This record gives sequence, structure tokens and C-alpha cells, in this order.
Amino acid sequence: MLLDRQITELLAGYRDGSIDPVLVIEEAYANIKAHSQNLNTLISVVDKEKALKELSLLDKNLPLYGIPYVLKDSYVTPEIRTTCASKLLDDYVSPYSATVHQKLKNAGAILLAKGNQDAWGHGASTENSDYGMGKNPYDPERVVGGSSGGPAAAVALRMCSFAIGEDTGGSIRNPAAWNNILGLRVTYGRVSRYGCVAYASSMDTVGPFAKSAEDLAVVLGIIAGLDKYDATSSPEPVPDYAKAISTPLKKLKIGIADDMFGPGLDSEIAKNTRAFGSVLESMGCQLTSVSLPIAEVALAAYYIIAPSETSSNLARYDAVRYGGTRDLFSQETMRRIMIGSYDLSSGYYDAYYRKALKIRTILIETFKQAFKQCDVILMPENPIMPPKLGDLISDPLANMLADLYNTSVSLIGSPAIVVPSGFHANGLPIGVQLVGQKFEEATLLNLAHAYQAKTSWHLTKPAILEKKV
Repeated sequence: MLLDRQITELLAGYRDGSIDPVLVIEEAYANIKAHSQNLNTLISVVDKEKALKELSLLDKNLPLYGIPYVLKDSYVTPEIRTTCASKLLDDYVSPYSATVHQKLKNAGAILLAKGNQDAWGHGASTENSDYGMGKNPYDPERVVGGSSGGPAAAVALRMCSFAIGEDTGGSIRNPAAWNNILGLRVTYGRVSRYGCVAYASSMDTVGPFAKSAEDLAVVLGIIAGLDKYDATSSPEPVPDYAKAISTPLKKLKIGIADDMFGPGLDSEIAKNTRAFGSVLESMGCQLTSVSLPIAEVALAAYYIIAPSETSSNLARYDAVRYGGTRDLFSQETMRRIMIGSYDLSSGYYDAYYRKALKIRTILIETFKQAFKQCDVILMPENPIMPPKLGDLISDPLANMLADLYNTSVSLIGSPAIVVPSGFHANGLPIGVQLVGQKFEEATLLNLAHAYQAKTSWHLTKPAILEKKV
């Protein structure tokens, strides 16, 4: 498949005439037609002729000329509706573009579709969608992960070269691991959130999915940077991420916390994560033990802060003031709104919300101390393998526990990358999580790229594509 190739390979082929970008777009649409409806991967699809016309009008020298991508349906676009996977927004078409979409469009990338997700970002499985439960390409009877499950599956199914997700409590990292691709949660503020339907405003981040660390670097170089429309975006200079990929790997200190290998972690995932560390060690990195005891309570703190923020962010849709739309909220969304409203109410604010904020402060200091001993922290990504469809959505606590290893990173605002690291005995993919210090995405990309050069897990595609790599 042409879409097996990396972005730089496609661009080089476009420019020397060895690859026709029209054929790449057509291949993407063929995969969309073959698999999207069966797996509930996408919510809305741009008309193929419209995409090809847009391609014909582009300057071939643009940095992402003709590269097809999928956008999570939580980013507003004037070309196609934005639903956030909720029927409440079923016919909403925005009058303006999210900054991430506008930057990619200006760079020449072609938007093909909006990916399925848990409605409003509320979930870790893409089961909480009004447009059908997302299904895992490696086993359609299992969940695809979430909340950015659709965009992740679109990359795995070669419906695009890359996709854009949104990560609050693990919504990029979780589905990246369960779809055998890479996903990058950026430092909070590294990429503008303008035009993203907010879940928890103090933790929402915009980041890419791709087949390789190199592709992540290319995309991040386009979308990162200060945005006058987002007061939380950072003025921190944007490094040359492509150069970071090509730089020889430094002898990094890799921290491993035994606190992260406790009860509830699948034994094969634990073994796989430690084996990943051994590979890094063989590459010249040094493994060192770090302590993250407070991380055990991060999940509880997250599920106080995030629902509190979403109860505020979704107030404009709750029908109290603006009409009879409350019945269009899912059970999961109503649950989170009620929990958040309760936590913020008089008499409970100090007992819950303020205490969660204190835990967040302690957590930031805990990771700060750990990073004095290492450059990168290696952690499991998912505590379990993808459950059967219906299992998580019918068990709210299990749904929350799926984010066990993600929420501590979300609360401190650090970047983290998920890298494919092998396969479970059940045949499903496993991914590990590498956590960096703030604005050290280049270090994570460099390390992931070096690991991929040594291994080949990421080259395995879903059997449903019926083609061998």
C-alpha cells in the first residue's frame, strides 16, 4: 500500500513524479469504503471529488502537500460538520476552523474525514458514541480504545497518513497502544486548543497519531506553537523536530517506577514493558529506579478535577437555560456532569475539589523529583488488553480504571509518547508509554525513532487489510 509509506517518502515521491498523490487519496478512500462502516471508525467523510479538487489547487511545495489525514470529531471545521460524537451537535457546522486544522490546511494536508470518539471525550473505549461503538481493527469484537479511537483506527487501517486526536486523560495514548501505532500527548500548551470542544480545559491537549516517530515529528513541527486565539498556548520556541529525529540517540537515563507495576496490571503487559526497557538498555540507555508513590492516587484526583471542569464546559448544552436538549446527553456524560457539579457545590468543594488540587500539586513535585534522577520515565500504557464490546461501558469504574497509567501525566502537564512494543498471547498489540519533562517532545521522538529503527512491531498491520507487510 502507498499509505504504508512515511510522510517524507510520499512527499519525495510526489515531487520527483514517482508517486501520484491522486492514487494515495484514492487508496485512502478505498480503505474508508472497505472498513469504516463495519468498524464505526469515522463519523463524517469529505466527498472524494471535493478532496481531489482541493489537491489540484495546492502548491506542490507546501510542507504537507497532498498528505491525507483524519481529524477527531471534537475539532471544528467549516468544510464538514463537528458532532463531538453527540447527536446534540448532529447538524452543527462551524463558521471557523480550529487552529490545528487551519495550520494543517495551510501546510497542504487534505482532510478526508472526522473520526469517531467517545461523546465529548467521556470514555476510554469509543463505546460512548451516538454514532455506534468503535471496533478494534485487530479484533472487531473488542473496543478500539478512546476517547480518540476513530482517528487511531484510521491510521492503523491506512485511511490516512496521520490523524489528530485529543488527549485529556489518555485519549491519544490509550487507543494508540491498542491499535499498534504511535500517539503523542504533547506538553500542555505546546499546541493550540482553539477550536477544540473542551472536556477539561486544564488538561486538554492536541496531538498526532502516526505509523512512525518520524511522521509524528513532521506533523508536530507544523501544528506546534503560540496561538493568539489560545491564551493557554505556550510562547516556548518550537524546536526542529525533524532534526531531533535524525540526531544520534544520547545515552539517556530511563526511570522505571515499581509503583507502576502493582495489582491490576496484566502480567504480559508488565513483562513487555520491562522487556522494552531492556531493549533501550541494549541501545546504550541506562535504566534507573525512581519512585512515584503519589501516582497511585492520581486517578482519583483526575476523576474529581476532570468532571468538575466538564460540568462547567458543558453547561451551555445542558438545557437548563437553552432548551430541551438534556435527553441527548449519554448516561456517561450525565454521570460526569453530575459528579462534577457535586464536587463543586457548596459544602463539598473543600472536601473534594480543593483536595484534588492539592494532590495535583504534590504530584507535580513528585515527578519533578523523579526527573532529577532520569531523562525519561518508562511506564505501562494500558493496565489491561482491549475488553469485549460492552464490558467497559456497562461498568463505569472499569471505564475509569482503563486510564490508570495516563492520568498522572495529564495532571502534571508533561508530554508522553506511546510506542508499539509487541503483541499479547491473545494476538492483540501492546504499547508502552515514555514520559518526558515539559517541552521535551524532541527527546521522546528521538528515543522512539531509535527504538523503531531497531525493532519492527509497528510494521504489523491489522489482518483485516488482507495484505502482508
